[in-house]
Amino acid sequence: MSIEEPRAPGELNPEFYRRQAEVCRTAGDELAALANLIAARTLDAFAAQPSVAQTRNLCDVATGYFMKGDYEAAAHWYRLVLDIDPDTAVAWLNLAAIHAEQDDEHEAAACRERAYKSQRVFIEQTGGETRRVLVLCSGSGTGNVPFAALLPGTVNCRIKYAIDHALDEEDANLPPFDIVFNALGDPDIAEPIAQRLARFESRSSRPVLNRSAVVARTRRHWLPELLRGLTDVVSAHCVLGIAPTGAEEPLARRVADNGLTFPLLLRPVASHGGDGLVRCDDPDTLNAHLRVMDGAHYLSAFHNTRDADGFYRKYRMIFIDGEPFAYHLAISPHWMVHYFSADMEAQAWKLDEERRFLADPRGAIGDRALRAIANIGERLALDYAGIDFTILPDGRVFVFEANATMLVHYERDDGPLKHKNGHVQRIVDAFEQMMIRRSLSHAGLRDLRRQTGST
Repeated sequence: MSIEEPRAPGELNPEFYRRQAEVCRTAGDELAALANLIAARTLDAFAAQPSVAQTRNLCDVATGYFMKGDYEAAAHWYRLVLDIDPDTAVAWLNLAAIHAEQDDEHEAAACRERAYKSQRVFIEQTGGETRRVLVLCSGSGTGNVPFAALLPGTVNCRIKYAIDHALDEEDANLPPFDIVFNALGDPDIAEPIAQRLARFESRSSRPVLNRSAVVARTRRHWLPELLRGLTDVVSAHCVLGIAPTGAEEPLARRVADNGLTFPLLLRPVASHGGDGLVRCDDPDTLNAHLRVMDGAHYLSAFHNTRDADGFYRKYRMIFIDGEPFAYHLAISPHWMVHYFSADMEAQAWKLDEERRFLADPRGAIGDRALRAIANIGERLALDYAGIDFTILPDGRVFVFEANATMLVHYERDDGPLKHKNGHVQRIVDAFEQMMIRRSLSHAGLRDLRRQTGST
């Protein structure tokens, strides 16, 4: 459904929805009947007093369908909301999410842009929070640290600020907040607004977690240099951007000049979860992929990290204030290891191995590797980050990536992965304690400055 698509004649008439409600009720669909009645009442209110009427209830109807995964119904109701009030930003954003789910990124981007023209600040609160967290976000839909689990709504009022769409002068009009979490965890996404972020951070009177300059050091092609000198740590050489050529030999020469040898891994910048990632075993394959790839990209050396049993392993640990916490282990027969594609739930031995790692990381990977991981966390110097890695046959840690965009989330309490939830809770608790420490430290420093008259 295009952002430009007009609504059918009569669909802005409340009587239309009353008739639809009767049809749905006759068919036994009480939920749809109620939705149509809410639509009729919303249209009645706007016809009577357009300056004070609201679309909130109708928007809640759309969001209910959205949460159920009924995207067709959700889009229908969001479109009606926007016909009534075109500046309802949350409707535009959820339409963007629907389009993104349907792989229509062009339409998703158009909806996001329309949303942020109307609104840059979004407040999520339940009424019982004890802390107000300003979350700096990218409005592009990618590159943000997944923070839903880290900042539970029972404790935190989350104030999301699409800073990449906001002018500097808007900062002064933000609602009150106690602490700032920079959720722009992908340095490729954050790079175009680096100066904007730096200005905001320099003016902030509240503590800032994951400062942008520290996040910037984790770009893929800078990571090997950042980790250089750490004992028992290995990472793949990576370069940013090699253009395609018309002949195989010059490309092969330029690959060699950049210190790389085949096979290589090619991926777009600002990509995650294996999106766009391909293995190129020779110059012809690389050249073919480069010719169809839009935008900047990374090239990195491919290391065969398959274990003796024929499987590849990818461990994930999360750093909170530099301290590592085990999060998951994915085991796959394929070199591109992802938890969702590793068939973990179908093979009990894989889950058993993951449970052992979560319960006793030291016993699973050894003292030497765990010391190396802790040193990496210290070197990253981020308040929140994560690392994906494996253990080489000689005991060293091979780093796939280390940055702030690592996902942490709870599993279903009745599902096959429920064993992870206790470990997720440890991460969430550690994040909470870190925020408390940062707030107390900042308050103490502020008081000291007042007493000494310094700035």
